[in-house]
Parts: sequence; structure tokens; C-alpha cells
Amino acid sequence: MLLLLIQAFNGLQFGVMLFLMAAGLTLVFGIMNVVNLAHGSLYMIGAYVCAETYDATGSFALAIPSGLAAALATGVVIEIGIFRVLYARDHLDQVLATFGLTLFFNDLVRVIWGSTAVYATVPRFLAGQVHIITGAPYPAYRLAVIVVGFAVAALLYLVISHTRFGMVVRAGASNRVMAGALGANIVVLYTVVFALGAILAGLAGLMAGPIFTVASGMGDSILILAFVVIVIGGIGSIRGAFIASLGVGLIDTMGRAYLRPLFGLFLPPTAADNTGPAVASLLIYVVMAAVLFFRPRGLFPPRMR
Repeated sequence: MLLLLIQAFNGLQFGVMLFLMAAGLTLVFGIMNVVNLAHGSLYMIGAYVCAETYDATGSFALAIPSGLAAALATGVVIEIGIFRVLYARDHLDQVLATFGLTLFFNDLVRVIWGSTAVYATVPRFLAGQVHIITGAPYPAYRLAVIVVGFAVAALLYLVISHTRFGMVVRAGASNRVMAGALGANIVVLYTVVFALGAILAGLAGLMAGPIFTVASGMGDSILILAFVVIVIGGIGSIRGAFIASLGVGLIDTMGRAYLRPLFGLFLPPTAADNTGPAVASLLIYVVMAAVLFFRPRGLFPPRMR
């Protein structure tokens, strides 16, 4: 039971990081109708700048805004300089252009920081452990990631559901042509939404740095899972992204924790070590296929005409 509890917290921690990636991605896809494969690069840039700033200054309070500012600036620059040309293009052009951006940023960080991975340090005030219950210590940093993720999710819910800006965003996700006809400045809305997505991606990256390795291309694998999340939750739905992110995080974590010993009951140890993680990763796509079969628009699609 203690192992189950700890793995459940690990699943929540992974899920909230997926949500931070998927929330910006689903807003950009749902409102702008743009396939952005470069979203993972913003995650990577946030992680690199935060790790390097913390290593140089020793101040996590300075490293956080530095990582967020780098992701935000990069997102605004590519939205104004590149994506405004792509809005009128079809999805194939968007995929090719943003895939090229991904390759560019991956090579750029190699030029700046080298090919060797950067190891981000957990801040000293979060380096200890917290006893969830007696006999179940849990890393304080991972618990802080969960708390921050839920706080950001609550803040996004308040902004999207209970502010004028959120009303315009929801209107743009439902029918952006009508929203523009009613007076919404679609050009500014696109830039603001893209900037919001960049900040969320950068936040996910800088929180992932001390947990995973900060390396070139680190955003590619989590980007794939973020697309799975928005397909399961419903494109353009923040609520769907949040619920699907937690579900995918728990499925992946629990699968990796329990499938290996399960397969070890009837397979050789080497085969069980290889089969368990592979099947755990496969389960996520099985869930996505099932959702697409029964609910092609996702579990919680936004209301649309």
C-alpha cells in the first residue's frame, strides 16, 4: 500500500507536468487551428535557462523568472515572425515549418550549451523529504511540483471561466470567425494565447529539470504525450486536458511500477524488464484509441457550432 501511495503521487507529479504542456498546446490548437510541433522547444528552453541561471547565481528565485522569460520571449518571437504566416496555410505546411523549428532549437542549444546533458540541482529548501504518512517519505520537490501544478490549474480555470479574457478565449475556441466579427482583436488574442502557452511550457520545463535530464531534444518525447492528452481530453478544452493529463500520468507511472513484476511471474527477468515499460507506454495509446472510437472529439470537447 505504501508503494501504491508513492506511485500515485509520482503519477500526479507527472500528470501535472503534462497538463502544463498540454494546456498551452490545446489552447493554441483549439483557437488558432495550428499544429505546433515546436511547443516542446519552449519546454526545453525554459529548463536550460533556469538550470544555467541557478548554477550561475545559486538563486532559485532568480532562475524561475529567467526560465519563464526566455520561454515567453521565444514564443512571442516565433508567433510574430513565423506563425502569423502559417495561420492561412494548411496543417501540412504547419507541421513541416514547426518541425523545422524543433530541429533548429535542438541544434541551437547544442551550440550554446554543448551536447553534454546539464544536471539541474534541486533547490536547497526543497531538497528534503516529506512524510505523507508514517513510513512513507516523499521528496519535497516532487510534492512542490504537484502543488504548483494544481495551483496553476485552478488559476487557469478562474481565468478561462470567470474573466472577460477567458470569455474571449472560449469564444475564439468555439467560433473564432464570429468572435472576430463581434469585436475581438483576433491578432492580439493569438499572440496572448501563444505567449500563455509558452509560459506554461517553460514552467513545465524548469520544474522538470531537477527530475529529468536537461538535454537537447528533451521536449520531443513529452510533446508526443501532450498531443495524446489533448486528443483524449478534447481539443480546446482546459478541463479535458487536466483530467486526461492526470489519467495518462497515473497510467504510465502505475504501469511501469507494476507491470514489470507482473510479467516477471511468467517471463525471464530480462524479458520482463523490457516488456513491462513497453506495455506501460502502449497502454496510453490503447486508451487514446478507445476514446477516439467511442468519443471522436474527446472526453470533454468544448461546445462548438
